[in-house]
Amino acid sequence: MTLRTTSAAVGALLLAVVLVSCSGTAEESASPSPEAPRPTPTVTATPIETAAPMPAAEPACDTIVSAGTVKALTDEGWTFEEQPFVIGDVTLDDGLLCFWADYTVASDHGQLYGWSAIAPEDATQAQTSLLGEGWRREDGPDGIYITENPQFAMGTDEDGYGMTYLFGDGWVKFADTRQGLILIEWAG
Repeated sequence: MTLRTTSAAVGALLLAVVLVSCSGTAEESASPSPEAPRPTPTVTATPIETAAPMPAAEPACDTIVSAGTVKALTDEGWTFEEQPFVIGDVTLDDGLLCFWADYTVASDHGQLYGWSAIAPEDATQAQTSLLGEGWRREDGPDGIYITENPQFAMGTDEDGYGMTYLFGDGWVKFADTRQGLILIEWAG
């Protein structure tokens, strides 16, 4: 009974507020003369500006790969660990290698993604080191691909590529398969 009384009181109060806000003074309520038509309200659509997302200042494991990849991995309960980014005998201090996995279970199942800025002389040294260890080079429209020998790969994509580096102009990407490189969106 109290709820019904309270609801009725609130409803009456809201009705009174609406009626008061809609009514004006006696002069405003008088009927307009035929010579003075009432103005028609106009609605102007004001676009809402949305700020573009600001890129992260530094690459991070959850920003170098696509947002969809991060969501898919985290939805599976996976997290990442950052590792030093080393290519052959070249350590990339500004780079980052990310190992995504479910660390709550003992497993060797995971995914690797890496990105770094790289100086031309370091890129040449890293490529020479990898090729000296039996990795294979392919030139592509995006840059130079250096892929591990599939005979020794622990896992390959549907095209037979295992771990792969993509060297571009001033940067290098890394994934545990060549197809995995497309998930790395960091542009530096």
